[in-house]
Amino acid sequence: MASKKVIEQKKKVVSEIIDRIKNSSTVIFFNYHGLSVTEITELRNKLNRIGSDIKVYKNTLTKRALSDLKIDLGNDLNGPNAIAFSNEIVEPIKILTDYAKGHETLQIKKGIIDGEISEREVLEKLATIPSREGLLTMLAGGMMGIVKDLSICLHLYSEKKSE
Repeated sequence: MASKKVIEQKKKVVSEIIDRIKNSSTVIFFNYHGLSVTEITELRNKLNRIGSDIKVYKNTLTKRALSDLKIDLGNDLNGPNAIAFSNEIVEPIKILTDYAKGHETLQIKKGIIDGEISEREVLEKLATIPSREGLLTMLAGGMMGIVKDLSICLHLYSEKKSE
């Protein structure tokens, strides 16, 4: 039987996992087996730039935390898994998806976005969404086009009235 000290440490880790899942907008589970330490460090640095973090926990502790949160990921927690936590929704998905394209051993399994379980296919679709800055640029371009068209119409209308 495990000592009380070990049990308490495991409870702390489960509690940490629960807190991190609750306090993150996006949680992505992925298989990192086959990546070198250098590649994992590179991926970690890319995610850190947007305020995301990667952690590796024992699957049994992760399953216990998910069970306490009443989240069922099925058999997707088999093998070596890492978890990316972020308050951004789309950016970490984009980074992991792009990184997986160049590193075939990295496999995104599932995610939890705003408390909802998302399959890999959904995550891949979300990765195609432009960044926030890109969306704002598109919005501004569309609004400028409307204002431009309105000014042309008003100018033509004023010319017609002055005749």
